[in-house]
Amino acid sequence: WMRDQMGLIKSAAEIETLASSVEDNGGAYFVPAFSGLFAPYWRPDARGVITGLTRYVTKAHIARAVLEATAWQTREISDAMTKDSGVELTALKVDGGMTSNNLLMQTLADFLDAPVVRPMVAETTCL
Repeated sequence: WMRDQMGLIKSAAEIETLASSVEDNGGAYFVPAFSGLFAPYWRPDARGVITGLTRYVTKAHIARAVLEATAWQTREISDAMTKDSGVELTALKVDGGMTSNNLLMQTLADFLDAPVVRPMVAETTCL
C-alpha cells in the first residue's frame, strides 16, 4: 500500500530503512482495514484510517505506524487464540518476505512478549 497506492516508498525493503530513521511513530497510528477488519473483529464494514497526524509527523513516522499495525494485528489474533484455547504463546514462527524486515520482527517480538523465530530460508511457501 505504501509503495503501490501511496508512492511513499519505491520498494518493500525501503520501509525498514525509513521506519528505522525515527525513534517511534510520532503519535501516528494506522488501521489497515482496506477491506474491513477481519480476525478477530469480523467487521467487513470497517475502513482504514491514519490518525494522530500533526505537522511534525513525517512519512518515516507513517512507515513505522504501518509496521506497528502489522505487529498489532498479529498481537490481537494471538490474544484471541490465547483467550479461546487457554494456551499462552511461547514463540511465533514466521516465514515469507516480511521476515527480512528486522524492525518488524523485533516489533512483533516486543508486542507479543515472545521470541519470533525465522527459518533459514525465508520463502518457504513452495516447500
